[in-house]
Amino acid sequence: MRWNSLFEMERHMAPKKFALLLGLFTSTLPLSLGNSGAFAAETPIPATSAADGISSINRNIYKNYISVSYENDLIGSGSDENYTSGVQINYFNVDRKPPAILNTLADSWMGFDIGETTATSYAIGQKIYTPKDIRNPNRQPKDRPWAGWLYGSVALSNVSKEHVDSFGITLGVVGPPSLAETTQKFIHDNITDSPEPMGWDYQLHTEPGVILSWERRWPVILAAQVGGFRLQGEPNVSFAVGNINTFAGFGGTLTFGPNQRQVQDTPPRIPPAMSGTGYFDTPASRDYDWYLFTGINGRAVARDIFLDGNSFRDSESVDKKNFVADANAGLAITYGQTRFSYTLVYRTKEFDGQEDPSIFGSFSVTRRF
Repeated sequence: MRWNSLFEMERHMAPKKFALLLGLFTSTLPLSLGNSGAFAAETPIPATSAADGISSINRNIYKNYISVSYENDLIGSGSDENYTSGVQINYFNVDRKPPAILNTLADSWMGFDIGETTATSYAIGQKIYTPKDIRNPNRQPKDRPWAGWLYGSVALSNVSKEHVDSFGITLGVVGPPSLAETTQKFIHDNITDSPEPMGWDYQLHTEPGVILSWERRWPVILAAQVGGFRLQGEPNVSFAVGNINTFAGFGGTLTFGPNQRQVQDTPPRIPPAMSGTGYFDTPASRDYDWYLFTGINGRAVARDIFLDGNSFRDSESVDKKNFVADANAGLAITYGQTRFSYTLVYRTKEFDGQEDPSIFGSFSVTRRF
């Protein structure tokens, strides 16, 4: 079935939903991995019929998704250093129209195609960075600065015939107004019983921040059946520009799960990780659904305020590495209208003199309504 046919079918049905087109897109465009290698004997995934598409549209009455994502090295390596904690709340609505200013920016930048398949998401979050020895009350010029980032963002996601694009703007603040010191001390004193962080007097100075970001993903450029299971590959590219982060990235994700599982986009992650919309469909033939995933992403980094220090005044800083890679693996489980996911992330060294790479966990809960 051609994309135009699906679009025309969906156009005359109410309501019009980005999520439904994403579901149809990911179920009708897969290609075989080819006739050589490990999957030579496997069968390509068949295209979904028009009746299946109509059934999916009629079944999907949920427009709203709220996700809470928590990242911490204590649920990864068990340490308390480098990127030590992050939390983000994300709201995704498949029908909500984008704000006018973001609409204008997206339309003029990278030729972002805004149309019937464009959806909007909003997020607020906080990230905390510390040196390795958090009990040291003195300056640590050879380790990364103490820093926090409190932010809000709005993003657009759009499905086209061949790919899914995302464009976003993030505004926030670094320094004491980020409340990173208050947050970490509260958690250590009242929740984890961890050592008191002593070096926040040397955190980065107050600085407003802005990031413009763009991502492109090819959700099912590779797909194959492996017995009763489905393997999918999703390459991606991205870049960001701003006084907080400036980088260009590339990578890919592999997912593996039951062949009859419903459409599931990548679970939300906290930037600069590649982040999905959080969209998922309700399990059709049973109470739950699941899939495994693994991926790798690399970034060529031109600017990282959390290593380079403040933009317009002297501050703590270290010499950053200009290429950083993340490798991750995890599990997502959907039960009814709720999805849980856990991701273990390995991040290569980010600055000269860093003793160990970073290992942290990411836990996410998403609810449809």
